[in-house]
Amino acid sequence: MSEMDDVDRGPLSFDASDSDRVSEESLRPRTLDEMIGQRRLRENLGVFVQAARQRGEALDHVLFYGPPGLGKTSLARIVATEMGAGFHATSGPAIERPGDLAALLSNVEEGEVLFIDEIHRLSASVEEILYPGMEDFQLDLLIGEGPSARSIRLDLPRFTLVGATTRAGLLTSPLRDRFGWSARLEYYPVDDLTEIVLRSGRLLGVDLELEAAREIASRSRGTPRVANRLLRRVRDFVEVQDDVKRPVPVEPVGFALDRLEVDAAGFDSLDRALLGTLIDKFGGGPVGLETLAAAVGEDKGTLEDVVEPFLIHQGFLDRTPRGRVATQLALEFWRKA
Repeated sequence: MSEMDDVDRGPLSFDASDSDRVSEESLRPRTLDEMIGQRRLRENLGVFVQAARQRGEALDHVLFYGPPGLGKTSLARIVATEMGAGFHATSGPAIERPGDLAALLSNVEEGEVLFIDEIHRLSASVEEILYPGMEDFQLDLLIGEGPSARSIRLDLPRFTLVGATTRAGLLTSPLRDRFGWSARLEYYPVDDLTEIVLRSGRLLGVDLELEAAREIASRSRGTPRVANRLLRRVRDFVEVQDDVKRPVPVEPVGFALDRLEVDAAGFDSLDRALLGTLIDKFGGGPVGLETLAAAVGEDKGTLEDVVEPFLIHQGFLDRTPRGRVATQLALEFWRKA
């Protein structure tokens, strides 16, 4: 249960987005044994956690990086659970000043986990304060201004910092080097996503045939977050159709996904808009990101962080020094579409 569950928000305040957040939280794996996929990462993390617990020490600092929706936040929570430690979460943009970081770290107790999402967005001044906190478990703070200013050093309990980022290349070398272990999360194969859909379906009360779960998995862009989101929307379609059999077969699932405009390759309307613009308007490229974003009518950050990684992974798009280029596979796909 989240803290918001205890708040009386009134009879009309609960909307679909609230439901999705509650569902998303309930679908997160809580332990390494519950987590599906990322086998090598899970095995290594299990070794590091077991060794730290045997020594009675806090786990070394950990960095998880990779495209959005692959489980970085879930893994941070799992680290805290496996270590039997408290969990504190924030994000890089939320820590605006060194004082904000000092307040966070002063509330962390021995062995607890501090999770910073999008850690590459920390400001340079906050990073400078974080370095001795990670390395020496001390905070150097400047008190006062002008001639009367003085520096004080505060001792911190030994804690575990778990950082997550979708843009590992934007991390500064001094920050990246202070993590004891860095792990990249990869896109999930369809078999793993099928298991995830079946598990999530059981938790949501949606009994799916194996082929129905696989149909959702194959259109989920290799991403558990997308798979769970599509599953919730499929559940909506199934619940309003009284004649759908249980367990749910593949036909109504395919109908729902088609209505959502998610094709067999997992491409949604934005993916197709990017490919169509690149191929039809710019002859397949090369074209710069800003020009492509303006032509598509979407923020360039969304294209770069959300849309392009999957297209590149699937072999439909190349990033070159001169700009984005549609591959031969993309050209063939677009001709058939």
